Formats: sequence, structure tokens, C-alpha cells
Amino acid sequence: MSYTYDYPHPAVTTDIVVFTVENDTLKVLLIQRKVAPYKGQWALPGGFVRIEESIDACAGRELEEETGVKGIFLEQLYTFGDPNRDPRERVISVSYYALMPLDDVDIKPGTDSADVGWFDVDTLPTLAFDHEKIISVARDRLTAKMNYSTVGLMFMPEEFTLSEVQSLYETVSGGSRDKRNFRKWLLALGIVEETGEKKVEGAHRPAMLYRLKDKTDVMIIK
Repeated sequence: MSYTYDYPHPAVTTDIVVFTVENDTLKVLLIQRKVAPYKGQWALPGGFVRIEESIDACAGRELEEETGVKGIFLEQLYTFGDPNRDPRERVISVSYYALMPLDDVDIKPGTDSADVGWFDVDTLPTLAFDHEKIISVARDRLTAKMNYSTVGLMFMPEEFTLSEVQSLYETVSGGSRDKRNFRKWLLALGIVEETGEKKVEGAHRPAMLYRLKDKTDVMIIK
């Protein structure tokens, strides 16, 4: 049996907030739009959901098409549905966010993007649509999650020192942490292991390098 409807249907899009940390600065991945509306302005990667694909699949596809980034875990963030958020038509956006270490990233502009780059979340350019609001919600979610999970470790490269992990947590959460207590907490979780190698920086004593036992495992700790 087929059905017909006599009321208008909204379009559905996805928008993806990808965070990384560089030089103790939280950054977000943006594209420069190649087409109208907001041609030439910076925006989050994303686009319209195709009839035959899931929302999750759309998010992954659009991220790869517009930035070259693929194969990362995307967590659904929030749904934005203000009637006037898109000048083209009634559009509902399902947003996602992701975390990744900078040294794992090879970004390049794609189909609908003239350029792509990393931007300090505290000094963003003027953004298209309601993307400034989406980034703000994503940052609040990330900051909160840093306090009750090990999600921050998703930012780390393959090998790292405990001081680098602490610095990252302080950068993202915006607060300092006691060195001894932080290391005790992290090691007690049982999710990192020594590599057997040490990192030498300047005149400082060599620091033990660690790695994650399972990089896909995010623990809830509260």
C-alpha cells in the first residue's frame, strides 16, 4: 500500500565538528564554501542526506568528500532545527563531533569546498549558517565528557608521555590538574602501557613513552 502526503517535508543534513589539539590550543576543522549560500565563507563540513543512505553514512561521506578525512569515530551530538537556519529551505541538521590527533590528519579540499583548515576555537572567522552555535555545543559536550571519561586520549598520537596527556586534558577542559594525582588516576585505569622507549626533550630528564592498549575503547569513569 502506498501513501501520499499533502504537507511539505523538511530536508535533512549532517554537520561534523572535528576537534584536534595543536600547541596547547583546541582547534576545529572548517571548510571554505565553494557554492551559495555563504559562498566564500567558512563552515563545518557536511551536507544533505541522500534518500538511500543513513544519517551516520551521510556524515562519514560528507566529511571525506569535503576534507579528505575518513575512518574516524563520529559521535552524534545534537539536532538543530530552527526554521530559519538555512536560507535555501527548511533544513534540519543532525550534528556529529569527533576527536583526532593532529599527526594522523591529511586534509584536502573536496567537492563543495574551496579550502580546508584548522582554526582556533577561540578566534573563529565569521561562519555560515548556525555553525558557530553548533561548535559551541560540541565544545561544551567535549569539556563535560573530559571530566567523566577517557575520551581525551583519542587526541593522542600513537606514543605519548604522561605530561603530554595532562597538558591536553588541561587545554581542553580549561583547568589545571595536580601532576601526581593525574598520573595516579591515569595509570590506575589500566588503559595505557609503557612502550619501553623514552622521549628526550632539551635538558629535561627522558620521559617514558606510553601507548593506548585499545585506541577504540573510551571508558566512562564516573
